[in-house]
Formats: sequence, structure tokens, C-alpha cells
Amino acid sequence: MKLFFLNIILLISFSSYSQSIDKIQAIIGSEILLTSDIENQYNQILSQGVIETENIRCDIVDELLLQNFLVHHAKIDSTIEINQDEIDSEINNRISYFEKQLGSLAKVESFFNRSIESMEEELLYIVKDQFYTQKKQSKIISNVKITPNEVKEFYNQLQSEDIPLVPTKLELSQIVISPVLSEEKQQSIKDKLNNFRKRIYNGEDFKVLATLYSDDIVSANNGGELGFMKRGELVPEFERAAFKLKKDEISEVVESKFGFHIIQMIERRGEQINVRHILIKPKYSSLSLKNASDKINSIKADLDSSKISFAEALQRFSDDESKNNGGIILNPKNGTSFFTFDEIDPSIRYTVEKMKIGDISDPSLSKSQDGTQAAYRLIKLNNKIDEHKANVVDDFDLLKEYALANKKQKVLEKWVTDNINDTYINLSKDLSVCSCYNKWTK
Repeated sequence: MKLFFLNIILLISFSSYSQSIDKIQAIIGSEILLTSDIENQYNQILSQGVIETENIRCDIVDELLLQNFLVHHAKIDSTIEINQDEIDSEINNRISYFEKQLGSLAKVESFFNRSIESMEEELLYIVKDQFYTQKKQSKIISNVKITPNEVKEFYNQLQSEDIPLVPTKLELSQIVISPVLSEEKQQSIKDKLNNFRKRIYNGEDFKVLATLYSDDIVSANNGGELGFMKRGELVPEFERAAFKLKKDEISEVVESKFGFHIIQMIERRGEQINVRHILIKPKYSSLSLKNASDKINSIKADLDSSKISFAEALQRFSDDESKNNGGIILNPKNGTSFFTFDEIDPSIRYTVEKMKIGDISDPSLSKSQDGTQAAYRLIKLNNKIDEHKANVVDDFDLLKEYALANKKQKVLEKWVTDNINDTYINLSKDLSVCSCYNKWTK
């Protein structure tokens, strides 16, 4: 949700830029920096929870001058091309994002008090300049590499207070026992969706049925519509079925980890599709839940009495695909096997906090990582790395990221220094209070 409001600030900021008369604070080649640009960036940064400091406005001015400098040089660099299809795709993604958050395109227009066409025109300038900035900066630093010796030198030069603090990290494995949906219940759900499918082909409105009956509450509020999605953004079974559809065609019943769906194609733009769907989530009987509970309690008893090892129980009984990776729970934020306490599922965090390495939790009923299905779980704590200051032995990859970022920043700064004398720059005296003023006035 924070990202949603940052996007709103960005769009409203540009609108105020385009509708107000501002004082020009700087001219960098073909680019201008206005008072409102500085104020809007200032408000956006504060909205992210950044604490206001004495130099924050000057830091913002320096960053905005750099962005304008990069945009100007990108536009005169014949090797840098901005693909209009990429820009259109990004604009579509942002409009779709607003649509998902607010519920419909009509609500987006009402919220911003302007038409979608007007918003797209405004976003065109924002996105285009962002692409120019990204591509020019990427070109400047694309060949920057770092060696292990450079990482060590970087670390040795850090003051003690500048060495990053690494929070406590945990590695977890799981055995998952899911309740079983009976064949009768599966068929009942499929019959219900097939009936909806028949009613739609007989003239009823898919949007109305989705609003009334879909278990996907978010999309149901928008008639089942998901907004434009690219390949890889949908679960595989759903995506395969959706991309085969023609305009207005409705799929057969599709089963995914979320439940059972029927899908209708609204529009396709190359490798992006906009579809609507009706989702029916399975509702498990008390007997299926009891059977799953009995099974996992039996497994826990056998583990406690050493009748079976965790690895053996995992391979024989776990219903989750993580069994193919030693039961390791992967962190969706970074793709690694380690979690900080703040990243652990709240439903198991209290249990994990009290565990020691090698401990196996009591069974608990909780949702899967993606929130799609409730199941019983046993959690094993494989490893725990206590909070500490980073060092080159245990945290080399983290320090490598810091060192590489530092080296790239120095390369970028050198490029600015090398090109500043060949660029027309005119700064307002209002900016002379900033420490960066002399750097940009050559």
C-alpha cells in the first residue's frame, strides 16, 4: 500500500508541475529543474518515513541535478534508444496498479479527478525521463566489476560505526499435511463453474456473476477483472489456459493452488493479457481437517520417539513441493533460505522464537506461504545466525553488494566530473546555500 501512495504522489506531483507556474531553479543542457520538482521530491521522501535532516533539501537538489544531467546526456547519446512499446507497457502497468488498488478504472478517474487518457499523457513524460535516466546510468556503470580483494579493502576502510549490522537470520524446513478434498466436492465445484459458464454463453454477464460468486474478493469488486498481466505474473496453470483464449472466449474449469477458476479473455496486447475470472476456493470438511491433524500428530510422535528421521518423514509424507528441496522454506523477498524474524510468517513466529537449532515444532494449522491453503505444519529450525556486525567470512556476499555499489557510485561521479565542463549549466542563486552548488557550477 505504501508503494500505491508513492505512485499517487508521483502522479499528482507531475500534475502540479504541469498546471502551475514555477521558478526555474536550474537549467542542465536541455533539461530544467523547477521549484515544484524539489518540493514534490521532498514531500515524497518524507512520505516514505525518512527523517528530516538539516541537509535533506540539498541532498534532494543534488540528486535531481544528477537526474537531469543523465537525461540530457541520454537524449544526445545516439546509442541510447527509448522503445515506445516499453514506455506504453510501463504506463499500462502503472494504470493497472492504480486500478487494482482502487477497484476499477472509473474509481481511478474519480480519485485523480481526470480521465485515464489525461493520466497516460502525464505519465508519458515521467516514464520517458525515468527510462532515459536508467539507461544512461546503466551504460556508465554496466562494466563495473569488483574483485574479492577490493571487497576486503572496502571492508578494512570502513569505520566501526559504518559496518552494516546483520540481523538474526533463521533457516527453516517444513513438513506439510494438507486436508484432502473429496472427489464429490471437487466435482461439485466444477459443476458449479460449468453452470456459470453455460449461463454466460446463454447471455448472462460474466462481470455480474463474478461480483456475486467469486471467492477472489479483490477482483470480484471489479467484475472479476485482473488488469493487464505479463507472462510469469500468473500461476502456471491459470496462465497456460488464459493465453490460449481468444477475445470473449471462456476457458474450461482450471485448477490452481488457489482453487478452481473459469477465465474470460478481455484483451490481449502482445505478451500482456487482461482477463476476468471466477474463483471457487475449496471448503474442507471437518473430517478432512481431522484426518490431516491426526496424520501430522502421528508423524510428530514418531519423530519424538526417533522411529523416523525428519528427512525420511519429509519424503514419505509432506504434501508441499518444498519436499524436493529438503523441506527448506524459501524467503520470497530474496529467494534465499534465510529469514529475519520480521520476515517470518506471523502465525509461526512466536513458536520459532523459542526454538533451538534442531528443534521441531508442535503441529500447527496455518496458511501456506502464498496464503492459498490452510494446512498442518511441522517446522524445524535448521540454522540460526545471531545478530552481528558484518564480516568478510560470514557475510561476504552482503559486503560485496555494498562494495560494488560504492565502486559504481565513484565511477558515476567521475563520469559527471569528466562531462560537466562540456554541458551548459545555469543554477539559480537560491541553490547557493547547498554544498553541491560549487560542484555543479564548475
